[in-house]
Amino acid sequence: MSVSPDEVLNALAARIAEGLGADVLSASVAYGELTVTAEAARIVEVLTFLRDDPACRFVSFVDVCGVDWPAREKRFDVVYHLLSPYRNTRVRVKVEADDVEPVPSVTGVFPGALWFEREAYDLYGMLFSGHPDLRRLLTDYGFDGHPLRKDFPTTGYVEVRWDDEAKRVVYEPVRLNQEFRNFDFLSPWEGTDYVLPGDEKAKAN
Repeated sequence: MSVSPDEVLNALAARIAEGLGADVLSASVAYGELTVTAEAARIVEVLTFLRDDPACRFVSFVDVCGVDWPAREKRFDVVYHLLSPYRNTRVRVKVEADDVEPVPSVTGVFPGALWFEREAYDLYGMLFSGHPDLRRLLTDYGFDGHPLRKDFPTTGYVEVRWDDEAKRVVYEPVRLNQEFRNFDFLSPWEGTDYVLPGDEKAKAN
């Protein structure tokens, strides 16, 4: 009898919940993917278990990324993706964080996390304690803010241009030569106070 992929993932979720106990808040399967929600303070122990447990063997670190929920008290989800080539299975591990309390760095478990944690810090402002070199990675040295936060302005705060007289790159406040246009995205046949030609026939029927 063949076992479905969801059954395999559900069995793995049960094993992870059993092995990690209170460190795991939930382990669920949805859309063919296994997602584990863990305590932020215990992320090192959680990833170490997922790497070393014989039933898991998630030895390949894929990435760390973030999700911003500005209305939430802990506005960030720090999301880790791991791969088990032995089981041909992936797992997503999520922890909640804010921009004050740091999440423990997992570079001691997966050295490949170093650049991804720097990227999450740069783009979201997520903090990682114990990181050997937590500084900006993609933006400029004097960059203001974190561009992937949902409350970051789409235009940014400054614009950059080459000044031919000063012979250097200069930073200036953003100047919008044209104001943003508002689109209501309504079809011409929706939301109008008048009757379009031909509509009276449809209403008559």
